[in-house]
Amino acid sequence: MNDSRKRQILVVEDDPPLNRMLTDQLHRQGFAATGVRTLAEAEKAIQGAEPALAILDIRLPDGQGIEAISRFREICPVIILTAFGSIDQAVQAVQAGAADYLIKPVSSGRLDIAVKRAIETEDMRRKLEHFESKHKVAGNSRMVGLSPGYLKVMQLVGLVAPADTTVLIQGESGVGKELVAESIHLSSTRGEHQLVTIDCASLHENLLESELFGHERGAFTGADRKKEGLIEVAEGSTVFLDEIGEISPAIQAKLLRVLETSRFRRLGGTRDISANVRFVTATNRNLSEWVKEGKFRGDLFYRLSPFVITVPPLRERRDDILVLARHFLESRNFMRNVRKHFHASTEALLMAYDWPGNIRELRNVVERGLLMSADDGTIWPRHLSLPEAGEAGPKAFSLDFDHSPSMEQLKDAYIDRMLQAHGGNREAAARAMGVSARNLYRHIADKKAGRHMADAMN
Repeated sequence: MNDSRKRQILVVEDDPPLNRMLTDQLHRQGFAATGVRTLAEAEKAIQGAEPALAILDIRLPDGQGIEAISRFREICPVIILTAFGSIDQAVQAVQAGAADYLIKPVSSGRLDIAVKRAIETEDMRRKLEHFESKHKVAGNSRMVGLSPGYLKVMQLVGLVAPADTTVLIQGESGVGKELVAESIHLSSTRGEHQLVTIDCASLHENLLESELFGHERGAFTGADRKKEGLIEVAEGSTVFLDEIGEISPAIQAKLLRVLETSRFRRLGGTRDISANVRFVTATNRNLSEWVKEGKFRGDLFYRLSPFVITVPPLRERRDDILVLARHFLESRNFMRNVRKHFHASTEALLMAYDWPGNIRELRNVVERGLLMSADDGTIWPRHLSLPEAGEAGPKAFSLDFDHSPSMEQLKDAYIDRMLQAHGGNREAAARAMGVSARNLYRHIADKKAGRHMADAMN
């Protein structure tokens, strides 16, 4: 007998033929279904045995189903059923805590999908609660979400965190790959140490090599003293290599040696140094395709990816949009010392937008709303400066200077504005500018290197 046969589903529907049809369908799908016709009968039923799911009609002889959602939700997920479907009702039901919303007549296939999704989501939620009670993610991680995609990621974090296995995190720019790495680290045996993070895309090859492995005095021009690399500094901890796909073939070879032997040498050094670190890496590239195209070493890829976590983009985790937006709002409310909230129309706009810049863009938009709303306690759509639903980004923008800019200043300002327009998503900004993402990464790295040199000279 499979697990679904042990699951009890309560059907609360006052129409006898429909009630019987729904319970029959659920029986055929392998569930144990009980049908009742009123809220009072449903209350008695859940006192006797806690069901895995309740299917609740929106209009019943002794009350409204929507008003009873919160009570039933304390025990099990709820699917609302009605013959009078509307967007307003759907929003109201979901806001009250319903897992889904079905309009009569319901086909067997649609019912099957809704029931299994609601039960599987609840199962993942309970597993996540168990994981958080055992590990430190709940108290230390900044990750927030409720969607099945988020819960699946956290389930994988819980599985791999204690194992000390090398992990590859995949996902678009801005989805929160660094936060996943942070959660893995905090829940591992190395969590008492500081996580060491390196952005591989922002550093030139020579600088990245020195940052990773360190160098001996005289290893190159300007190396007037010995420097320990971050792998050495991270002894006993976790090294997070962000945008691992951007490292050069030479550094790929040196990193492979560290992964294979747990040893490395500083630049200009002759002595091997042991590396007691765990590696977690992240990329927005399809590294398996890059291996086929000869752009990335296959042996390194296999060393990096014994365990892979793919973080879905925000547009595929719409249940997380308002949760995240409210979280960002709450954490930044101190900016104006005014308790703020989103108007319903603002939340509708947030839900309708596709978020090409993912969570990073959402955070920036919420912060903009906080600033633009000034002393107003309500954040309205006009405060967000978001494009209309369905648009991928702003139609036009201007660059303003209080002087005659040089060509380099124009280029820098243009790139900064395009990154802002796409929520910091470098891939999306590069596509909009008609250049390769690699060229954009290199320009940003050159710009940072120029700033470091200017700071050193001052």
